[in-house]
Amino acid sequence: VVPPGLPEEWLAASGAERRTDTPPLTPYALDGIDAVVTGCALAIAETGTIVLDGGPGQGRRALTLVPDLHVCVVEAPEQVVASVPQALPRLDPVRPLTWISGPSATSDIELDRVEGVHGPRTLEVILVTRPPAGD
Repeated sequence: VVPPGLPEEWLAASGAERRTDTPPLTPYALDGIDAVVTGCALAIAETGTIVLDGGPGQGRRALTLVPDLHVCVVEAPEQVVASVPQALPRLDPVRPLTWISGPSATSDIELDRVEGVHGPRTLEVILVTRPPAGD
């Protein structure tokens, strides 16, 4: 699934079947989706966290929590900050913020780790770097 506003060039060579979230897919339909590709508002190096704020290319919260695989693209090095205190002033507190620090995981009653309970089982983050201007 690709959210509205995702740059087309991110997917041009993928060859994968694409579905859009317009109109919004039902939770049942999302459960049958293999993967979602999104951008992010920013990333935090110290904690390995990505932050989504529902902006263009990020989609709604359910879109990033239901499919088993979430591929998140950090489009530019300027989106990466060192720490949470540096991230907070760059975020709009009235936007729907989702903070993700890895794949969803919890433990059952016997303390066995279970993944994918409250979000995707697998989170892949792609950091795009560009050479300096003139190179």
